[in-house]
Amino acid sequence: MLLWVGLGNPEPAMARQRHNIGFMALDVIAHRHGFTPWRPRFKGLLAEGRVGGQKVLALKPMTYMNLSGQSVQQALSFFKIEPADLTVFHDELDLIPGKLRVKRGGGAAGHNGLRSIDQLIGTPEYGRVRLGIGHPGHKDRVHGYVLGDFAKADQSWLLPFLDAVADSAGLLADGEPEKFMTSVSEDMRKVQ
Repeated sequence: MLLWVGLGNPEPAMARQRHNIGFMALDVIAHRHGFTPWRPRFKGLLAEGRVGGQKVLALKPMTYMNLSGQSVQQALSFFKIEPADLTVFHDELDLIPGKLRVKRGGGAAGHNGLRSIDQLIGTPEYGRVRLGIGHPGHKDRVHGYVLGDFAKADQSWLLPFLDAVADSAGLLADGEPEKFMTSVSEDMRKVQ
């Protein structure tokens, strides 16, 4: 069993913010793969389904980004899931919009959601799907940028990007991160 966590903030007014792309990705994956309806569990919303050949639990922490680890820790503990079977989908400033990278472990790189998870589960050795949102150009503008809504112009890449992630998710679930990245990249090239 795998636990896939999307990071974001729970307020309805925040739903279209760049910081919530992790929630958006899980929503599209859950819809595309016929997951159960979202239900409140573990200080978050949980849905279950199958992706590729794997059972996947999808979790959207409702604790706000800075406390995401509380929800993740509870779910891991309840289901007895090891960090090796955890994958976190999150926004990434250091990747251009519509690009993604998958990696295992590493630092939080200033991302408060990852920092919270690292602190509460005791290890950074879990999978991360880094969803590129681009950088505003200067570090003083980062806070407002990630908490700002995606612009209308972003829809030309955002919706196809989320679709590509969902379409290729079976490769990720089946332990093929390189093929997953390649597949998403190829889908995005068709859009450009």
